[in-house]
Amino acid sequence: MRFLGSTEAKTDAKGRAFLPAAFRKVLSSSGEESLIMRKDVYQPCLVLYPESVWNGMLDNLRSRLNRWNKRDQTVYRQFVSDVEAITLDGNGRFLIPKRYLEMANIDQQIKFIGMDDCIEIWNNDAQNAFMSPEDFSKALEELMGNDDAANNSKEESTPLL
Repeated sequence: MRFLGSTEAKTDAKGRAFLPAAFRKVLSSSGEESLIMRKDVYQPCLVLYPESVWNGMLDNLRSRLNRWNKRDQTVYRQFVSDVEAITLDGNGRFLIPKRYLEMANIDQQIKFIGMDDCIEIWNNDAQNAFMSPEDFSKALEELMGNDDAANNSKEESTPLL
């Protein structure tokens, strides 16, 4: 399942929004019916996860945390407590609870961004969703353009046995 592209939309006075048709089609073809909404950990946006993606991510997180470690339990509790199950109505609309709108500084103008296996919802005026074209180009080159550097950094980070 891959959500790609971006779509601008509006919420109504009650905070309801239509999930873009392209994203509904991806959900439907994957047999997904439920979404999980969570405030992003790093950015002022909301993230919609198909239930199977959310469950996989939660299983991965749980496997890395020790149930008998206080900090780990606090991290897990905080991660799972700020979620909302989302169900689309017959028209493809869903309610974004007011507290989530406030957490993400979302007014009525929103932007859906397909992020591969999940969908982000941004305030349409948010400037920090994207890098400048120059910074984006430079970041991609640093990440992907120099295989020697990538290989060297992997060797440096690989622990000796």
